[in-house]
Amino acid sequence: MAEINVGVVGIGFIGLAHIEALRRLGINVAGVVGSDSAELASKAASLRLPRVYTSFAALIADPRINVVHLSTPNHLHYQHARAALLAGKHVICEKPLALTSRESAELVKLAGERGLVNAVNFSLRFYPVCHQARALVSTGEVGDVWMLKGSYLQDWLLLPSDWNWRLEPELGGELRAVADIGSHWLDLMTFITGQRVAAVMADLHTFLPVRQKPKRAAKTFGAAAAGPAETVDQPIATEDYASILLRYTNGTRGVLMVSQVSAGRKNQLSFEIGGSRTSLAWNSERPDELWIGHRDRANELLLRDPGLLAESASAITGYPGGHAEGFADTFKQLYRAVYRAIEEGRPPAQPDYPTFADGHEELVLGEAILRSARESRWIEIERSPL
Repeated sequence: MAEINVGVVGIGFIGLAHIEALRRLGINVAGVVGSDSAELASKAASLRLPRVYTSFAALIADPRINVVHLSTPNHLHYQHARAALLAGKHVICEKPLALTSRESAELVKLAGERGLVNAVNFSLRFYPVCHQARALVSTGEVGDVWMLKGSYLQDWLLLPSDWNWRLEPELGGELRAVADIGSHWLDLMTFITGQRVAAVMADLHTFLPVRQKPKRAAKTFGAAAAGPAETVDQPIATEDYASILLRYTNGTRGVLMVSQVSAGRKNQLSFEIGGSRTSLAWNSERPDELWIGHRDRANELLLRDPGLLAESASAITGYPGGHAEGFADTFKQLYRAVYRAIEEGRPPAQPDYPTFADGHEELVLGEAILRSARESRWIEIERSPL
């Protein structure tokens, strides 16, 4: 591909993260589109973006745009991804890929038929020490993976007055905390261990069954507005919390807790992998540290340093040891992998980034988790051929 021009759809918190990462890689963000025209124009001017499109249709109709990044509310992902693929654009989409597995399966098929690069923004795979953990599992240093435990905790919806479009099922989907952040943990565990979930047993709970919805829209992770906002009582149908038991295809057992109402936890993903030889543990709030546990010798704390990591982990390390790499760097490393494929003009046989198929997997798991919670029983994962 001689020239790459990217159109970004939605420039809220995550859309801006997309733009920043693309620019760090020297990839041209040719234009943007969003729902709030005044705010969009202001942001585009401050970021010196060359063009603001009047509509999504106008963006994908522009022949200069060959890649589309989708960072819009969940209910728009399917229709926007489908339209972009039909217009011949490569697509990078925020999770969830769609609201149902039927929709996500259709997108996987369409992208394959069109031969277009497709990716889902499971960027947390691209912390270097997560790649290191994958290398330790794949080389057998951990031994057989017996158990997984972990959590993804946030507090941004702790108060009854906290509000976001994700609380509305018609915009965010029937699952909220699990789809929004739990999916990252599930994807990361499959990436690191190479194992797929075989069955789930879930308990979902809503601690705040009624919230105060502001009559004016609030920004995700935004600071509280000055003065009291005018609100209306809004019943809530989606989960604040989830606890999930997991059985994996090779017999590994797992347990996951997800919460968006855990005071003091701003954005903490943690996992511990228990193997027959060693254990591994990681916490996203200390992203450069990998704990390695032993039975017969002192435990280790591996600090990210490209000279000490496996080749695959060192390859996605941008700075020397002691120079912290964090959330924004994962976007950069993910897009570096995706844009290698885009430069080739087609997906590789074995993608080294999360694809629409990975996004579809999380929709399948999410539907099983929701069904398990409703029926109070184990649900076996049923996967149809794509």
